[in-house]
Amino acid sequence: MDAISISAASGMRARMESLELLANNLANVETGGFKADREFYSLYSSAEAGEDPRNGQFTTLPVIESHWTDLRQGDLKNTGNPFDLAIDGEGFFAAQTPQGVRYTRNGSFRVSATGQLVTGEGHPVLSKLGTPIAVRQDLPVEIRPDGSVVQPGQTTSQLGISTFDVGAVNKEGHNYFAAIPGATPKATTAAVHQGKLETSNVAAPESAVRLVAIMRQFEMLQRAAGVGNELNKRAMEEIAHVTT
Repeated sequence: MDAISISAASGMRARMESLELLANNLANVETGGFKADREFYSLYSSAEAGEDPRNGQFTTLPVIESHWTDLRQGDLKNTGNPFDLAIDGEGFFAAQTPQGVRYTRNGSFRVSATGQLVTGEGHPVLSKLGTPIAVRQDLPVEIRPDGSVVQPGQTTSQLGISTFDVGAVNKEGHNYFAAIPGATPKATTAAVHQGKLETSNVAAPESAVRLVAIMRQFEMLQRAAGVGNELNKRAMEEIAHVTT
């Protein structure tokens, strides 16, 4: 395969990954606490692509070197639901899932049939002590900025809000994060707001514009690959003509 076709194929593969990330981001614009995924492009030299005739160096191919999650805070919106909670500042809510303790910024909680505060998926929300939080539905509940759960006038528990060093958590699924082995949760000074939810940090207009731009780049690379294939075809025909 010629250098044009190899470079075009590498570029299309990278753009396909970008399109998948962007499509997932846009699909979660309305998901509470969702954090957008980003990609980091890089170039590497490949002997397979041949040498650049202009400088004799190997052709460089565009690839996505790594993915990363944008943890910047989204906007906080009022809902009036006493079990909707939002973190203002760094940190995550902790939940007990079948895979172990996982962390999320999505504070759209509810009370289960057994009287526990749970996530939308039914996972128990954990206290500062790492235990499930019991809530009586027949009594008013107050969640204070420090995460204290008060019913009525008596503190019954405190939300476990933890933060981590940069790079110490990896995204799992759409809205959960897992701590890497050896990572230790740290205390945070973030405030908990009751009756509010953090919105997704996906910038929909910007993402839509970028989606269109990447699709156009993909189309251009497709045409470049077609040109490379046509050049290969002509070269093979000329070689066949010369040898006959």
